[in-house]
Amino acid sequence: MRFTPQFLDELKARLPVSDVVGKRVKLKKAGREWKGLSPFQQEKTPSFFVNDEKQAWFDFSSGRNGSIFDFIMLTEGVDFPEAVERLAGMAGLALPAATPDAARQAQRRKSLYDVMELAAAYFAENLASRAGARARGYLADRGMLPSTQVKFRIGYASPERFALKEHLGKHGVPVEDMVEAGLLSAGDDIPVPFDKFRDRVMFPITDIRGRVIAFGGRALEKDVAAKYLNSPETPLFHKGDNLYNLTTARKAAHDGASVIVVEGYVDVIAMVTAGFTGTVAPLGTALTENQLALLWKMADEPILCFDGDRAGQKAAYRAADLALPQLKPGKSLRFALLPEGQDPDDLARAGGRLAIEEVLGVARPLADLLWMRETEGGSFATPERRAALEARINELANGIRDEVVRRYYRQDWAERLRNAFAPVGGFGGGYRGGDGGYRGGGDSGRRFPSRGSFPQGGRPGPRPGQGGGAPSLARGPYQMMSPQLASSPIMRGQRSAISRREALILTSLLNHPWLLDDHLEEVAALEFAHPEAHRLRAAIIAAFAQDHHQAADEAGQAERLRADLAKAGLTEQLQRLERAITTQAVWGAGPGAAREDVLSTWQQLVALHRQSHSLLRELKDAELALGEDGSEANVAWLRDVKARLSEVDGTEALIEGFGESSGRFHRGV
Repeated sequence: MRFTPQFLDELKARLPVSDVVGKRVKLKKAGREWKGLSPFQQEKTPSFFVNDEKQAWFDFSSGRNGSIFDFIMLTEGVDFPEAVERLAGMAGLALPAATPDAARQAQRRKSLYDVMELAAAYFAENLASRAGARARGYLADRGMLPSTQVKFRIGYASPERFALKEHLGKHGVPVEDMVEAGLLSAGDDIPVPFDKFRDRVMFPITDIRGRVIAFGGRALEKDVAAKYLNSPETPLFHKGDNLYNLTTARKAAHDGASVIVVEGYVDVIAMVTAGFTGTVAPLGTALTENQLALLWKMADEPILCFDGDRAGQKAAYRAADLALPQLKPGKSLRFALLPEGQDPDDLARAGGRLAIEEVLGVARPLADLLWMRETEGGSFATPERRAALEARINELANGIRDEVVRRYYRQDWAERLRNAFAPVGGFGGGYRGGDGGYRGGGDSGRRFPSRGSFPQGGRPGPRPGQGGGAPSLARGPYQMMSPQLASSPIMRGQRSAISRREALILTSLLNHPWLLDDHLEEVAALEFAHPEAHRLRAAIIAAFAQDHHQAADEAGQAERLRADLAKAGLTEQLQRLERAITTQAVWGAGPGAAREDVLSTWQQLVALHRQSHSLLRELKDAELALGEDGSEANVAWLRDVKARLSEVDGTEALIEGFGESSGRFHRGV
């Protein structure tokens, strides 16, 4: 046993329960005991009691009780050894070492922690100095506020070869310690060790207790060999055993936050700033088994959020292969892919929390992801090919070590195979698709659609040589996925379309740029959920500000604006914008509308848009309040917000048909 009963008793003797609990709970003296509000449940009348004589605490509201060790484990989400370590630190009591050698190693690590702390402080000072101006500019361009930089202890390593080495030397740090901590480049071919990190923005990496153990450096120059450079393996740092932002994320997960895995330091910071405090990142490598174990300690189903390009898809597949053998009952992963060409930092800055929530909201289970990989783009026209698919699926299931999970995966994938290939009309009848919606025969050469091949509705369009009409899916026997999965971001590599209301607002500006003369500030202040809406708005404002006065009339102004956007490479975005408008009844947004109708429609659109966003924020507050207190008042509040949201959706229909001034029939409202 690492901690002897004598050592644990010594800790209890040095730390009164009221001192430990009092750091989190406001206590008042009550006779021989102390009392306060429960840290585990919301209450108005104190039912939490501490008794120093019994060295115990009692929470009558939740039924929990225990010692100082139990309290630290429950409130901070740590295991017993770490709870003991934290309490030993509070008591100023050295942890027992198993052997003299272990004691020497512990002391050595302690001195290296001191070295890394000195380095982190030095880099932070550099960032704040005149020398860090360019680094501060880079961070500002990434939307990182000074308060965020301080929170994450971001710093800057100057370009000089010996700046850090000389600084640490002045503090009495031996060169050998700097090398061992991974701060200097050294070796047989390097006569004089020099600073490993130069001219880089520095991101400190901490261990589970918040101590600096390594750094990640982002180069400011473009022509360097490595844009990102991490510390090497050291006695403190094993990159496959740690996660960036682990300390904060673990506490957030303990308090109920979702655990999200992204790819880089800046992505983590952007996600945390947007409110997703349980976000972490691997340290410059693919996810490892040890990192997966850390994730499963924090959450049953962490969400892996990868970039929406092919590299992101491959990273998702690698993580799925890593996790599959280690699945346990209740322990799995979910996967979310971002819009094509965007990372979490882009998405957070463009669309804010709502845009991220939309991506995370359609995260897919591990079983879906693996099924997609095995069927993606495949042709299953012959019995032999279908048999090969079944063999691959069975081989994957056989790799799951846990017997119970393995059995359920076999059942799940067997059901998918039956749904994909089972005949529904007897001999010659055809096959049932993944959603049960297909009947047909023939076309045995039909291939399974590739990822990203579905149009907005989630189904393939006509085949080459066919006209319009019914989708070609109705002529082929093998639909291997449901429309829901087909239209999800993980299949298309992009998020859903811009909302109809946002599309109408942007279309109004495209067709009537003169609106910006009087409504520029209003347009700039609108909250958009979709990143493409942000990008188009910025481009519209920029083009309008640059040359709109050169057009002779309003029609020419609109034509020139669209031409400018096309030159800026936004043709595809404009096409998607048009597809997002599912009705042509909003006449006031069209090119032929009179000014009166345009202004009337614009005012309606903006008012509804603002009201909707305000109600969505209130809906979040109401849901949180109900989760914390299931009172009738909170239930009524939630119902009221939902009713008002429905009214907004219904009111939006009123703007359809406006256009009397333009010669259109005005529908009575």
